[in-house]
Amino acid sequence: MSRAETTAGPGLQDTGQEQRLALPASRRARAVWTLGLFGSELLIVFRRVRTLALLAVLAGVPVLVGIAVRIETHDGSSVGGSDGGGPAFLEQISNNGLFLAFASLAATLPFFLPMAIGVVAGDSVAGEASTGTLRYLLVAPAGRTRLLLAKYASVLTFCIAATLVVVLSAVVVGFSLFPVGDVTLLSGNTVPLSDGILRGLLIALLVASSLIGLGALGLFISTLTDSGIGAMAATVGLLITIQIVNNIPQLHALQPYLFPHYWLSFADVMRAPVIWDGIVKNLALQAVYAAVFGSAAWARFSTRDVTS
Repeated sequence: MSRAETTAGPGLQDTGQEQRLALPASRRARAVWTLGLFGSELLIVFRRVRTLALLAVLAGVPVLVGIAVRIETHDGSSVGGSDGGGPAFLEQISNNGLFLAFASLAATLPFFLPMAIGVVAGDSVAGEASTGTLRYLLVAPAGRTRLLLAKYASVLTFCIAATLVVVLSAVVVGFSLFPVGDVTLLSGNTVPLSDGILRGLLIALLVASSLIGLGALGLFISTLTDSGIGAMAATVGLLITIQIVNNIPQLHALQPYLFPHYWLSFADVMRAPVIWDGIVKNLALQAVYAAVFGSAAWARFSTRDVTS
């Protein structure tokens, strides 16, 4: 035994060993707490009547589109195609019910889907502050960074859930009202139904990913105020303003930097071969918005004096 070990004695050696064993246990406890915090945030988001109402509205859009197309085709009328501003999915629905999912996403993505995300993201922090529960959450050992990450993760989960609600509703309605078979792509190629379904799943993932920038923007706005309604209104109002700017031809130089500009690039998945340019630009732009406004939200929230 060395001189240092002899001097230290068994008591100090046992204390050091206990500290080393306590370190992994502390990390496991923090991990469990973080997962529990995320689960709690999900319950808060999906138990709200407002959230359920938004999901119901999103589920109703494919029903309305499907019934309208069914009535027009039953009367012998031709369904109008694309006006050049989006993917030409609408006129394909009567030939294949799977296209109702794509048409519904194209119909909800400009406003209904992002509005739902803006409401949930805008209320994430400000809603807690307005009800007086935010300061009690900060007393818990999670810390501000973990709390903010849990809230953003719950917003991203809602992005996926909202997109899937539209797709699943459209699939049920489309398969019920229209024939289903081999899928004719926008480029004219025909692929099996299984290939079309896989492309549909990829499109759903791309649409959900298109909303992560808006989610980070809404989260940042939510850290600026104690009014949940004010944060939701500001996020949705900013969304509408940006959408208007994105459709003004005279502002074309600014439009590629706006987060909705490449949203409809998901239509390129329905071509053979797939055109990835717009898709990659969209994902990169969303990542930039998420990084910038996520960092801004963290900087604001970590230094904020929470009194409510």
